[in-house]
Amino acid sequence: MDVGKSDLTDRLFWLATEDEIKSAQTTDVYFKYTVEVLEKEGITPEVIMQVYARNLPYEDNWGVVAGIYEVAKLLEGLPIDVKAMEEGEIFQCAPDSVIYEPVLEIRGTYTSFAAYENPILGLLATSSSVSTKSARIKSLIGDKVAFSFGSRRAHPALAPTIERAAYIGGIDRVSNILAARLLGKKPIGTMPHALIQVIGDSKKAWKAFDEGLEKEVPRIALIDTFSDEKQEAISALALLGKSLDGVRLDTPKSRRGDLRRIIEEVRWEMSIRGGEKVKIFVSGGLDEEEIQNVVDVADGFGVGSCISSPPVIDFSAKIVEVPGSANPYRAKRGDISGSKQVYRKKGTFQDIVRLSKNRPPKGCQPLLTELIKKGKIIRKFETVDQIRQRVLANIRSLASDEPRISWDVS
Repeated sequence: MDVGKSDLTDRLFWLATEDEIKSAQTTDVYFKYTVEVLEKEGITPEVIMQVYARNLPYEDNWGVVAGIYEVAKLLEGLPIDVKAMEEGEIFQCAPDSVIYEPVLEIRGTYTSFAAYENPILGLLATSSSVSTKSARIKSLIGDKVAFSFGSRRAHPALAPTIERAAYIGGIDRVSNILAARLLGKKPIGTMPHALIQVIGDSKKAWKAFDEGLEKEVPRIALIDTFSDEKQEAISALALLGKSLDGVRLDTPKSRRGDLRRIIEEVRWEMSIRGGEKVKIFVSGGLDEEEIQNVVDVADGFGVGSCISSPPVIDFSAKIVEVPGSANPYRAKRGDISGSKQVYRKKGTFQDIVRLSKNRPPKGCQPLLTELIKKGKIIRKFETVDQIRQRVLANIRSLASDEPRISWDVS
């Protein structure tokens, strides 16, 4: 009888190592069965597999693809060719149509990469879901600042992945120390309620924070621990004066009341006392609807679960073609056959999907470009800041250019 394990002997946490991921040990066992059967039967034709999402959890049906870098590192060294969209590219879905936009294409013998389907989909789904939600938050707040406080809502091993995806998706600063170091950034943070609770007095805690930390750390006072937010804002301003950079409201939803009115009260009371330049930051279970309601009166937003546990983008990986065979087009029921390319009309988000072998439409550029050739990564990766700037430019353009996807077989 298989009773399972009650304890681990080779590691502390229920985590796969990089070597285990790279050696395809994190896949579903039926891929192993499939490879064994095909190799035993001597059936090893070249296939083309494409990765795509048929639906998105957002009505306007656009997303930001992320995780391409990690997929390249995963597949490096395998005897395959890979094409992919650029990290941070906008992709679209057409839920009312049979068409879809592949974000990744793999060409090689199926047995050479079958076991990697699980991690490919997981890497893309995790990062793309976070980047897409982050881009949507940033599109709401525009030039105002957003901090990522979300790593506490996910497994700590995923913190760098989440924060990278959030940053390239448009979030301005991250709070996680390791993630910030890997990004080449300084982490940003304010203070927790615990500091004020341990000291036992808000004023003493603010003063200790001001006196105890280097000047480059912003003086942002948390103003909702023991008393009314308005009164604590007045007290923080009186205590710290020009040293006070901002105040943060983190009241739980059950006690929040009308957040907009609270922010307006705090702004009024600080402004008439000379604190008109003090920023007001809000956090605590924020989502798009709540942010939209206060975006014009708040100066910055700390977002957590909203981006670290976003709606999942459900990518699929399907064989669409077996080149060179008597019957090359072999899509499963419900899918469409053939290697497909996505073309975007320059300067727009008007996309056309065609068979890769067909001529490209005029005035368009292909979105799937070479990533791996014969197992070697040939794409030069952009920095996280270059990716982020491209994403920010795209989401600004989306405000005035409604995306559209069409198809033809010409």
